[in-house]
Amino acid sequence: MRCAVYLPYRLQLQLGRLIGRLMSILIPYRREVAQQNLRLCFPQLDKAQQERLLRRHFESVGMGLMETAMCWWMPEERLAPLAHLEGLGYLENALKQGRGVLLLSAHFTSLELGCRLLALYQPLHITYREARNPLFNTIMKRARSRHAQAVIHRHDVRRMLKALKGNAVVWYAPDQDNGRQNAVFAPFFGIPAATIIATSRLAKISGAPVLPFFTRRRSDGHGYIVNILPPIQDFPSADATADVHRINALIEAEVGKAPEQYLWIHRRFKTRPDGEPDLYRQKPSRLRRQKKALTR
Repeated sequence: MRCAVYLPYRLQLQLGRLIGRLMSILIPYRREVAQQNLRLCFPQLDKAQQERLLRRHFESVGMGLMETAMCWWMPEERLAPLAHLEGLGYLENALKQGRGVLLLSAHFTSLELGCRLLALYQPLHITYREARNPLFNTIMKRARSRHAQAVIHRHDVRRMLKALKGNAVVWYAPDQDNGRQNAVFAPFFGIPAATIIATSRLAKISGAPVLPFFTRRRSDGHGYIVNILPPIQDFPSADATADVHRINALIEAEVGKAPEQYLWIHRRFKTRPDGEPDLYRQKPSRLRRQKKALTR
């Protein structure tokens, strides 16, 4: 990844596409997950259309790997021309209120680079989750710390609130399945999806406005649209479940603009409402552990 940064930008994307195609072959379980997600979320597409979208998605995942390397190691003078920033005025006006800003985002394949591109114009705090590989985790945190004001663990609510109280910008993405705890089921492409309610709680306690923030790879190969939308009105409401519905609908609309760029290899519908069957087969590693336990 570090060496790839020295390649020309377009060549990096080409290399990313190739890596993505290899990933779809070498990681069959993630391919199955993405296939299932696309079947569930795009039933209007026929099988051939879903397969084309799946291929484009894995190419996007591979490009996202290259963009992560760009985020961590590419110098600012090479990155700046790639950013096509929209809506910075909304962020600047929100900060004038003095209560910080919660940037509501989602897991698109360019999310890592999107934060770096925005950081060229506005310092921000970034939330993260621990990676399983300790070496990768160390490099990730070190790289993010160079380009962000701070990196905050996704469960460290106290630090998030402290940052917002200090009128900082906090990037936050609530669109992954973290189980039932502090979550409600809300439709995402018509499928009940366990979605955390922390966005409403953070906004309620801090008083910070919530601004949607998304990064999208341009189809012409000339960089990225880094888009900040106006603050979500009347948010949070008295109904956290209704708030979650609004958030999922907002993210769903953004996914519709470039569906291949959303992270479909994530098991978004892993947690099911009571009585509903699992939508994904178990990971092979989990099956091996269960068989090993039985043989003991």
